[in-house]
Amino acid sequence: MTPNLDSPVQTQMAVAVLHSSSGDFCGNRVCDAKPVGRRRVFVQTETGCVHVLQLDRQDNAHSVKRKLQIALNVPTEQSSLTFGDLELKNDLSAVRSDSPLLLTRNSMHRSCSTPCLSPTMKDLEQRDLGGPIEILGCSSCCARTKQIIKDAAKAIKNGIDPVPVHNGLGGAYYFRNKKGDKIAIVKPTDEEPFAPNNPKGFVGRALGQPGLKRSVRVGETGFREVAAYLLDYGNFANVPPTSLVKITHSVFHVNNEMNNSNWNGVRKQRVISKIASFQQFIPHDFDASDHGTSSFPVAAIHRIGILDIRIFNTDRHAGNLLVRKIENGVGRFGGRMELIPIDHGLCLPEGLEDPYFEWIHWPQASVPFSKDELDYIANLDPVKDCDMLRMELPMIREACLRVLVLCTIFLKEAAAFGLCLSEIGKMMSREFSGMEEEPSELELICMEVRKFVEEREVFSLNSDLEEEDTFQFLMECEEDQHIMYNSLQSFGLSKLEESIEEDDEDSDEENKKITAAESNGFSSAQDKLPHTATLSASLKSISFTEKAQRNRVGAHNRNTILRKVINRDIVGGNSRSAEETLPSSTSFVKLSDMDEEQWGAFLEHFQELLLNAFRNRKSLASGQKQKQRLGTSCQF
Repeated sequence: MTPNLDSPVQTQMAVAVLHSSSGDFCGNRVCDAKPVGRRRVFVQTETGCVHVLQLDRQDNAHSVKRKLQIALNVPTEQSSLTFGDLELKNDLSAVRSDSPLLLTRNSMHRSCSTPCLSPTMKDLEQRDLGGPIEILGCSSCCARTKQIIKDAAKAIKNGIDPVPVHNGLGGAYYFRNKKGDKIAIVKPTDEEPFAPNNPKGFVGRALGQPGLKRSVRVGETGFREVAAYLLDYGNFANVPPTSLVKITHSVFHVNNEMNNSNWNGVRKQRVISKIASFQQFIPHDFDASDHGTSSFPVAAIHRIGILDIRIFNTDRHAGNLLVRKIENGVGRFGGRMELIPIDHGLCLPEGLEDPYFEWIHWPQASVPFSKDELDYIANLDPVKDCDMLRMELPMIREACLRVLVLCTIFLKEAAAFGLCLSEIGKMMSREFSGMEEEPSELELICMEVRKFVEEREVFSLNSDLEEEDTFQFLMECEEDQHIMYNSLQSFGLSKLEESIEEDDEDSDEENKKITAAESNGFSSAQDKLPHTATLSASLKSISFTEKAQRNRVGAHNRNTILRKVINRDIVGGNSRSAEETLPSSTSFVKLSDMDEEQWGAFLEHFQELLLNAFRNRKSLASGQKQKQRLGTSCQF
């Protein structure tokens, strides 16, 4: 899928088309074509074990759990079966063939005596009858990895085993061809940092919990690696071909000594199936940390930076930029060196946090974009990007896609305004001041937009309440007037009318009587009962004063409740995000808790505020001293 280079630059499309393409945020996705017949899925437990399951047409989440309980020999009644954002209940129509599902024990039912959702090695050996390497999900964009997978599978059959990678924080393995050459690097999702089967001691969390980065869950870096490759249209940034696979081999690590050793303590070689990212290995000479950056091609830095901004890469350090020397001629981007970006597992977080761009202070990042680069940026379509990722990676969370939309719009507008790569990266990066993090300029804009959206919600609700209160008030006033009129009839209005008739018959005599009565201290019926119009106005005044006060108190109480509801929905949210289990101070602004109407309003107002933000950046950039950044790279 390549961008349309003939279409005009328009970012408003992200707002206009958003409602028709994304559906409800919490994962109520509807596939264009419901699956028919039997489907194969890969169910991964929270401890990392993978079980292959065939789904029939009549299967639902409960029947799947019963099948898993029999297969895994553990209770599954108090567990959740999830597919990305979706917690599967009855309908399984959103689950396509060869999709990965996650089976987790509900947190409220966890205890020290609760058994892990993990089968024995014997169960896995008997039930996994698939091939050694199988691509998960849609494979339409995996043509470049299919041949590599075939070569690796042939090598395994010929006894060429994978080689563990000893550097880094997570488990990784080099897969080789029949000649013994490295052709791919495989990273199992259950061997990530903090994952249950991490081979380097970084354990302690189950799959689906917050990981090394706050808004990237444990076990979900694999599909992010694939997403970065899919978003690199035309291999613009040179990301190696990557796929999500189910892969089976005895080399993989499991942190369970009872399963890894026999009674004599001798390690057994068990065949284990895992879900992993499978990326082509690119021969290289060194990485960017081993060489001066001034010799790197400007175009290469720009293209990698453009990708990093789109996917909000939180871990672009020099160690994950491979460098390959060009011996004869020039490289793809000019010069004698070629850069290959890898390790994109910490991109597309579920919320805005602190990205890390190693290139932000490199001189190449301050060079203006070329015409080809501007054309590429102008024709990026975040809505089509989201649709493509939903199709190719149906397990991806909607919160990740919102970050992609936001950052793509930000990149397009900034580039069209004339900002360079370094300026855009600085606006997205947090600063370190007085031992505390300060929100980035991008986050400040988003905070202002969130405030606007929240105030608009409160105003809209208040308007509805005021209309309702006004209508009720007028109805009550009419009732009061009717009651008072009836009171007048009963208390003396008829006497007043008789008095008026007597005035007509004998006005002189009546006047004398009135004068005499007044002199004697008596009052007439007119003195005892005020005029009807005056009384009605008095009642209206009293009624309005009392009712207005009562309505103001009631409206205040209702508004207080509404604000609590709004704050609970907007700040707390009902969608499942990695930030739920984290302290509130870890994120300055959230995107995941807005409904579709709020999200559309957010994007509209976001674009309106960008122009002034870019002007401020230009005006302050020359005289402002850059504050020390809070580096959060995961390179050790």
